[in-house]
Amino acid sequence: MKVTVVGAGAVGASCAEYIAMKNFASDIVLVDIKENFAEGKAMDLMQTASLNSFDTRITGSTNDYSKTSNSDIAVITSGIPRKPGMTREELIGINAGIVKSVSQQLIQQSPNIILIIVSNPMDTMTYLTHKVTGLPKNRIIGMGGALDSARFKYRLSEALECPISDVDGMVIGGHSDKGMIPLIRIATRNSIRVTELISEERLEKVLNDTKVGGATLTGMLGTSAWYAPGAAVSSLVQAIACDQKKMFPCSTMLDGEYGLNDICIGVPVILGKNGIEKIVEVDLSESELSNLKASAEAVTKTNNLLTDLN
Repeated sequence: MKVTVVGAGAVGASCAEYIAMKNFASDIVLVDIKENFAEGKAMDLMQTASLNSFDTRITGSTNDYSKTSNSDIAVITSGIPRKPGMTREELIGINAGIVKSVSQQLIQQSPNIILIIVSNPMDTMTYLTHKVTGLPKNRIIGMGGALDSARFKYRLSEALECPISDVDGMVIGGHSDKGMIPLIRIATRNSIRVTELISEERLEKVLNDTKVGGATLTGMLGTSAWYAPGAAVSSLVQAIACDQKKMFPCSTMLDGEYGLNDICIGVPVILGKNGIEKIVEVDLSESELSNLKASAEAVTKTNNLLTDLN
């Protein structure tokens, strides 16, 4: 099993580290445009192999995609974060060009590859990847919901004052502060609904804290988070590589599911050796379905910027 991670920054390096430590991949290739940066990160990670007991080989490449040939899965983290004074159009324009170029070069080297998109705005970059590559929809996956759900479960365990392993919950919708929809109604602690265990007021705080999870960390760290995103990606990669048939909320192309069409947005899917093996349609309440449609409208507006930017 060969995995490529494009972008050797904090998120990409964390992806590589967690994948290697789980010891299911034979090879990981880190790719970056900065001279010797990916090579340095790969060497640093390989020097932890004897300490962390993994046999995965990690190599780095400065923009040489021939080294990614015959990859089974690739993770695209490359792109730039939004900076002060930068418009959304500028962010999308720059990252769209990067994601388009990267995805096409990956497919050239590995025609049967499965792509996991992390670059922001994530739902729109996932949609763009569908449009520019023409890959089957099961082979393009947006990471966001897996990360948002991990943050939701963290906030639930905090409110319940319980081990996080007791908690189950899911976030669907767009990967943005306003777009995500934590499904509080069906979240549980050991099969007991959290609505029976936590007050409405406290649940509202859980919901709000989950939605601003990324922004909270950016404010505290001065940059985007990397540990949880890296762990979320590694879980998706492992589910595919090991054919686990696990369920995660991921950004996927919808063709009528949930009443939505021609949009990539977070919904629960089953991940296995073929990538997205099934889209799971949860029986949502009227309020949840309304929120999902509102989230989809916001994602569509962002997608439309791709057309405006040609």
